[in-house]
Amino acid sequence: MPQQIKNVLLVLTSIALSVLVAEAVVRYVDGYAMFAMPLSAPSGSATVGQDALDQVPRAAGVERDWFFTDPPPLPNRRKVPDEWNRLYRLVQDNPAGGMDFRPSDVFKAWNSVFAGDPCKHRLLHHAPGQLYVYDPPDGTGSPPYRFLPDVTLPTRLVTNQIGWRGAPIEDPRGEKTIRIVFVGSSTTIDAHHLPFSWPEFAGHWLNQWAKAKRLPVRFEVLNAGRESITSTDIAAVVRTEVLPLRPDLVVYYEGGNQFRPASIVDVVPKGSAVRPPQADASPSWLLMAARYSALIARVQAAVGAAASTVDGHEWPKPDYRVVWPEGLDERDPDLAYPRLPVSLNVIQRDLDRIRTDLATVGSDFAVSSFMWMVKDGLVLNPIRHKYILEQLNVANYPFRYRELERLAAFQNRLLAKYAAVHGLTFVDIARYSPFEPDHFTDAVHTNYAGTRLRGWIVFNQLLPTVEKHLADGSWPRAWPAGAPSTLPTFTPRQIALACE
Repeated sequence: MPQQIKNVLLVLTSIALSVLVAEAVVRYVDGYAMFAMPLSAPSGSATVGQDALDQVPRAAGVERDWFFTDPPPLPNRRKVPDEWNRLYRLVQDNPAGGMDFRPSDVFKAWNSVFAGDPCKHRLLHHAPGQLYVYDPPDGTGSPPYRFLPDVTLPTRLVTNQIGWRGAPIEDPRGEKTIRIVFVGSSTTIDAHHLPFSWPEFAGHWLNQWAKAKRLPVRFEVLNAGRESITSTDIAAVVRTEVLPLRPDLVVYYEGGNQFRPASIVDVVPKGSAVRPPQADASPSWLLMAARYSALIARVQAAVGAAASTVDGHEWPKPDYRVVWPEGLDERDPDLAYPRLPVSLNVIQRDLDRIRTDLATVGSDFAVSSFMWMVKDGLVLNPIRHKYILEQLNVANYPFRYRELERLAAFQNRLLAKYAAVHGLTFVDIARYSPFEPDHFTDAVHTNYAGTRLRGWIVFNQLLPTVEKHLADGSWPRAWPAGAPSTLPTFTPRQIALACE
């Protein structure tokens, strides 16, 4: 072979290797799965700034360096079946019904009462010829679904024996095990593709703390969250799935799915969001290539940023009149007020049910404040914070930032008072969360950096409660003699669909 050709091949090989290395580096930095084709959802940077970290108060005896440690790898993570990956991509590439039925919905076991005749169901009739269902033990349609048990899904979610996110449940529970269960919706389970959710981080640091203190206990922290459910569904999850585990503590975190700002608006303006004018300079071939290459995705984002005329301010909104409920003290809300904003009467009713149910098995209950990434005058990066802008200005149209901020603060004041009145632990996540849009993927969901930080906040907030119970000997609790100890497992079944 002539030397000239060898030189050309050497240069081409060097360029190819450089591109591969660059692709690997960008995938690592942006949180993409290293070998995913097309790209997986990015977890975002897991790096939390020193200033943000130091804003979170540390409980006595907590070492700052613990924040940078990770939970152990999940022993139940396994290879996703090829057939499942193909089915996931099929639904992803051929969406039916817009956002009504998503690729991940194929791998949920749907409550048979909720589903009814799936072909007549407004969501489930979009399923691709098959569906998993299960029969609820109490015969009701809530919660609407459970995750398949003991699997690794194409979304990268790993489930345990009862379909909850995370490691296998200790069965039977050890005598020195303190069991804590987190309940909520998508902001509790966290994005499926993240290696760990914030409850898992909190559990990891509780065990690190116990080890440092040389305490003969183990913390088992479980995540019963699932996306798109309401407080009523969460109460059903507690009743049918959590109670059989007899946890020492259950922590409630939710405040987005029933957040209805229309509850304080006289007449809600009609119409849809008016997007600021913007140019998309990305050709179709670049958009397609960006689905398969993290490096090209960076290029596409840069092209979009250069062409964009959006400045990140709040979008134009029509005028409307705010009518605050007569006689309702905004600073000190009356829990018994009959027309509370943002569904708080319904939420309180469900919290009462959860509290009452947990009392039957001696479990403690904690309520958390809920974090919304919104404030009046907020200015965002239109590229980096695109989905925060979308959620605040499209999903919550026509409501202004100032009303969203006001209602989010009111909701948290009511939840704090509810906890105080009923003698519950209050975990003030919103108060101690740095107001940093770079920690969020939209107005309520966090990226991996925000997830880690939220776990750190909750860990430090829960420690005083943990120490009190350890000191008085009420934790860990012995399993009552004669009480059933069977895990609330279930058997999903696959059904074929031929919906027209």
